[in-house]
Amino acid sequence: MRSLGQFLVFLAVVLLVVGGWHYYLFTRLVRDPGWPAPYARIATIALIVLAVLPPFVIIASRVLPRDVMKILSAGVFTWFGLAFLLGLSFFAADLGRLVLRAWQALQGNAPPVDPERRQLVARGVAEAAGLTVAALGAVAVRSALSDVEVPEVEVRLPRLPRALSGLTIVQLSDVHIGPTIGRRFLEHVVEKSNAQKPDAIVITGDLVDGSVASLRQHVEPLARLKARHGVFFVTGNHEYYSGVDQWLAELERLGIRVLRNERTSIGDAGASLDLAGVDDQHAHGSGHGADYEKPFRGRDPERELVVLAHQPSQIAHLAAARPGLQLSGHTHGGQIWPFGALVRLNQPYIAGLHRHDDTTQIYVSRGTGYWGPPMRLFCPAEITKLVLTA
Repeated sequence: MRSLGQFLVFLAVVLLVVGGWHYYLFTRLVRDPGWPAPYARIATIALIVLAVLPPFVIIASRVLPRDVMKILSAGVFTWFGLAFLLGLSFFAADLGRLVLRAWQALQGNAPPVDPERRQLVARGVAEAAGLTVAALGAVAVRSALSDVEVPEVEVRLPRLPRALSGLTIVQLSDVHIGPTIGRRFLEHVVEKSNAQKPDAIVITGDLVDGSVASLRQHVEPLARLKARHGVFFVTGNHEYYSGVDQWLAELERLGIRVLRNERTSIGDAGASLDLAGVDDQHAHGSGHGADYEKPFRGRDPERELVVLAHQPSQIAHLAAARPGLQLSGHTHGGQIWPFGALVRLNQPYIAGLHRHDDTTQIYVSRGTGYWGPPMRLFCPAEITKLVLTA
C-alpha cells in the first residue's frame, strides 16, 4: 500500500511538472503569437497530445512489438528534449524582456502597451526559438547517433607499482540498453572496447532500462568483452528499477564480475593494485546498499586503490579508504546542454578528470549511451580508455 501511495504521489508530481511545462510552451508558441486558424488549433491539439502521450506509451510497451515501441519511444523522448530546449529559449527571452522593461522604467521612458506590437514581438520570438531549437535538436540527435568517441586519459597514481605503469582500463557507463538502444549498438561498443586491448574493463552502472526477459538478447554481446584481468560491474540506480537481482545473475552468467561492496586484485604476484566496487547510493531492496567500510577492511594502505562507484557524489563517503582514483558515471555530462548546470546542484563533478584531494582523483564518464531523448548536445558519448601511470 505504501509503495502504491508513493507511486501515485510521484505520478502526480510528474504530471504536474509536464503539464505546467507544456502550458508554458502553449502560452509562448500559440496563445501570445495569436496565430490565425487553423494553425493555432492544430498547434494546441499537438501540444496536448504530446503532453499526455508518455503514460500511454509506457502502457503500450507491454503489448506492442519492440520495433514499434522503439519508434514511438524515440519520437516521444525526442520531443521532450526539444521541449526542454524550447522552454529554456522562451525563459531566456522572457528574462531579457523583463530586464529591458525594468531598465526602461528606471530611465522613465517605458513605452505604452501596444497589443499589436506585443503580438508581433511574440511571433518573432516564437519563430526564432523554433528555428534555433530545430537546429540544435538536429545537432543533438546527430551527436547521439554518431560513432562513440574513445578519449584516452592518462592518470598518474603515486602508489601504482612501476611494473603496472601503462595499465589500461576501459570504462563503459550509462549505456542504458532499453527502449531505443539495443543489441546492434552494444555489439559496436564491444568491438570498439576490445580494439583498445585493455587490461581491464569496468562498467560503472546504468547498463539497462528494462527486465532481463525483455533485454536478454540485447545484452548478450557483453559476453564477448575481452580484457586481460577481466570485466567488472557495479550497480547504478537504473538497475534497481529493472529487477536488480535478476540482472546481477545474468551478468555473472555472461562472465562479468559484479563487485557488490567488495574488493579484488588486478595484476599478478609481482605487481598488483586493489579494485573495489560499491553499490549505488540509491540502492534499495534486501541485501542491497552502499557499504563504504566492508570493501576496505584489512587492506594494505600502501597499495594503490581504484574504486568503482556509479555516482560522483559517493566520493564524499570514501575519504577513509583513500582511493587513488574513483571511476563514476551517472551524470551523462549533462547530455543536453545546459542541463549540466542543474546536475551540478546534485553532483560535485559532471565530466572528466578531477583532483578531489591530495590522495584521490575522480574520472566521471559522459556515458556510453543516452537516457530518454536520443540527443546529446555539446557532450558526446564516450568509451573511456584510462592509462594508469606510476
